[in-house]
Amino acid sequence: MIRIAVVVGSTRPGRNGKAVADWALAAANQRNDAEYELVDLVDFSLPVLDEPLPAAMGQYSKPHTKAWADKIASFDGFVFITPEYNHSTSGALKNAIDYLNKEWNNKAAGFVSYGSAGGVRAVEHLRQIMAEVQVATVRNQVALSLFTDFEQFSVFKPAAHHAQGINDMLDQLVAWSTALKTLRA
Repeated sequence: MIRIAVVVGSTRPGRNGKAVADWALAAANQRNDAEYELVDLVDFSLPVLDEPLPAAMGQYSKPHTKAWADKIASFDGFVFITPEYNHSTSGALKNAIDYLNKEWNNKAAGFVSYGSAGGVRAVEHLRQIMAEVQVATVRNQVALSLFTDFEQFSVFKPAAHHAQGINDMLDQLVAWSTALKTLRA
């Protein structure tokens, strides 16, 4: 069975990302097509990129990088939960992606974003970043509005139609992750 990480892409105190990730994971766990696991960037305490060699060389020297690399290498695909900060993804998520290279290669990703404009600009940037680390991104995504899917911008209460949206995205993600696993073999 393929393994999919649901990655919480924010480390900010008071973040909305954990609640969104818990919702996405709950939806995923109602399916029987993959093994899903929550991966929270907070748990890895990654400083601003501090490896002396480029990630493409795969010669990691720091214990936090090695732990991050082992975790990411264990997955076939990813659901990135991303806020939109200043028309892009969070610095914490970009930093975490930049730490690694081969651990991302030939895998698939889907997105659940949130922000005043649904986080869609963050996903646009993530799609470009994912292309560079050889991650195929699926078309369907879930875009959550801070105005309609959160009470007072902080209590997550997603609209009912998002349940279909997340399942549509997961359908594509599982299919692509399964196909790309054969390429990695």
